[in-house]
Amino acid sequence: MDDVTFREATAADLPALLRLLVDDDLAQARGGYAAEVTPAVRAAFDAIERDPGNELWLGEHHGEVVAMLQLTLIPGLSRGGMKRALVEAVRVRADLRGRAIGEALMRHVEQRAKAAGCGLIQLTTDRQRLAAHRFYERIGYVASHLGMKKKL
Repeated sequence: MDDVTFREATAADLPALLRLLVDDDLAQARGGYAAEVTPAVRAAFDAIERDPGNELWLGEHHGEVVAMLQLTLIPGLSRGGMKRALVEAVRVRADLRGRAIGEALMRHVEQRAKAAGCGLIQLTTDRQRLAAHRFYERIGYVASHLGMKKKL
């Protein structure tokens, strides 16, 4: 889709971002997602906005938010002090999937990460998201590591 533009999110975009996060069967099954800007959500957005290593990117189509992700730039000691980028919360509006919006958004933030000095970009994706796995592999991502999580 050629007429999608990408920019960093502002506080005014929060309701649209939350709608994208809620529009996900797996996320809804986990709970904790609501399309409401609560004080906790607002505080999280404010913290992301203040942190120079965190960015919320969105895709707009005709003035509507249709895609999003969070990009975190991480300094590290491994690999000779190489900085890496972490991608989280990738979403494309359900009715627009399959139109290369996600691919364009990922390419955009890959260039952003490269410009910020990152030598690697990584992400995790739930084992149940088979279509997402195919998507990431198609655009060059390799399932090279086993990721683990623990609730705190």
